[in-house]
Amino acid sequence: MTPTQHLETLLARPEPLLALAPMQDVTDLEFWRLMARYGGADVYYTEYFRVHPDSHLDKPILASLIHNPTGRPAIAQMIGNDIPALVRSAKELQHYNIAAVDLNLGCPAPVVYKKCAGGGLLRDVPRIEGILGALREAVSIKFTVKTRLGFDDTETIDALVPLFAKHGVDLLTIHGRTVLQMYRDGVRYDLIGAATANLPCPVLANGNINSHVDAAEVTQQTGVRGLMLGRGAIRNPWMFDQIRQHVRGQPVFEPTPEDRMRYVEELYECVTTPNTRELDMVNRIKKHLNFFAWGLPDAEGFLNTMRRCTTRAGIMEVCRRAFAA
Repeated sequence: MTPTQHLETLLARPEPLLALAPMQDVTDLEFWRLMARYGGADVYYTEYFRVHPDSHLDKPILASLIHNPTGRPAIAQMIGNDIPALVRSAKELQHYNIAAVDLNLGCPAPVVYKKCAGGGLLRDVPRIEGILGALREAVSIKFTVKTRLGFDDTETIDALVPLFAKHGVDLLTIHGRTVLQMYRDGVRYDLIGAATANLPCPVLANGNINSHVDAAEVTQQTGVRGLMLGRGAIRNPWMFDQIRQHVRGQPVFEPTPEDRMRYVEELYECVTTPNTRELDMVNRIKKHLNFFAWGLPDAEGFLNTMRRCTTRAGIMEVCRRAFAA
């Protein structure tokens, strides 16, 4: 079974499709491996390949495709605005073992959107249409898109939905915020639902899904085919299985503080490399631990103390105290 056929099989099931969101410098090959040990997603999206006229496919990201350890289909995500370069990269990526090629229309990082890439493209709908048409012609497998509602307004999604249908997008992920909204409160699940109702392709909802209860509510409210989990899955790798258990009417596993500490220890080993200074290793895991504050009794205190840590022992002690609170 090819990765594309595997994805089609997963989409044909009655259960919601669960995807791990692509997060730059976080969801790399080793993190995929770690997630798979905890049950993992149904489908994995790579960190984005930066595409421009002089670009080459990033070797560390390619490693996720070449050595995919999950047993699940992988989707290769691109970010950029140059049509010939995007077409070239899409054709190159199809030589690898992937289920689909994905176009990023949602990255809210200023360094990205100021170059009219990622979420920045949402300010130029005609340009998006040109990209969609060219990529649909170049991609012979599944062609997918991840988008936000708009750059600084939520009306852009209304203009995009007909374009996604016109150009045969096979699977769409909608993050229910604008680009300038970043990750602040106010996810518009109602607008995800409205777009879903007007699209022929399956849709994944993304944004602020922090538990199996959230997952059930968002799925019911929007009518989406599945969910994309990012920050919530980083702090709670059990969430994919918790959602499955809830859907199946099974008891939902609740990790103990000891379970959570074991995960942090595994995460530390996952994100660090041998022969690296301890301080550099500690700073590396802080990118992941920044997402752990949600739901903690003293979230601000956890973040402030964690960010000042300079040793592995210090990081572990901060987490141990936070999980025991």
